[in-house]
Amino acid sequence: MSALLGRLATRAAGSTQVVLLSTLAAPLLLAAPSLLAAPSIAGAEVGTQAPFTRVVIDAGHGGKDEGAIGVNGILEKNLVLDVSERLTQLLQAEKLMVILTREKDRFVPLEVRTSRANDARGDLFVSIHANAAKSRKARGIETYFVSLEASDSASSLVAERENQALGSSGPAALAQDPFLALLGDMISTDHMADSNAFAKLAQAELAQIVEESSRGVKQAPFVVLMGVQMPAALIEIGFLSNKEDASSLRNKAHRQQIAEALARAVVAFGKRYDARRGLDSLAD
Repeated sequence: MSALLGRLATRAAGSTQVVLLSTLAAPLLLAAPSLLAAPSIAGAEVGTQAPFTRVVIDAGHGGKDEGAIGVNGILEKNLVLDVSERLTQLLQAEKLMVILTREKDRFVPLEVRTSRANDARGDLFVSIHANAAKSRKARGIETYFVSLEASDSASSLVAERENQALGSSGPAALAQDPFLALLGDMISTDHMADSNAFAKLAQAELAQIVEESSRGVKQAPFVVLMGVQMPAALIEIGFLSNKEDASSLRNKAHRQQIAEALARAVVAFGKRYDARRGLDSLAD
């Protein structure tokens, strides 16, 4: 990847057109050192890799960035931190190492989140968020993995809202700057299949809790997912703009069910991850 980055940079520098690095470029480029330092596992030989042991949990928003505000006053930043802490305890009980990008109610910049994930050399990145929409009727849980193009217009709006919260202009910048689009594609493509596999496992487990309002697996250009060098998915655990979802998410038992569903998905993914590489899972 370093050689390709060098060629891209040379190309940009030699162009008669000035390349303006947008607010999206900064976090991606700031994450580059940790991306280049962390060894990719995608091309390693079977039997030469460590087993699945490290999970990075990213609680969205925090501090000055409150995220969505529920119809009942609940704040996304507090809600997702609670679910992340519950998920941490469950995964630690499965003998997995958990790295949190945010442990308290404070704002964590995008480049710090991605650097922490890559420096820890995680095996999986799970970003937890809560949704919101103009229509109060929209509800349910949906799981995303990264793509430069959104699955649909609603997915595009979700990514735009989350990217703006982290100080990124998101898909608009990618569409206007081929250099950035290629950089983001390079960062995420290696782990696309694994990200898709985990997203499906997570959504299947979550659908058992809210089967009538499962919104499925989708793709969208979430910048936080582009910056990590590992399989990654972003979970939207419900719509705070919907009365029913907001009421359920205020309930501790419901949040525990979400954490348990995600834990089952992580453990199942880890076992498949190890089996494919001829390794014994530590989660057994």
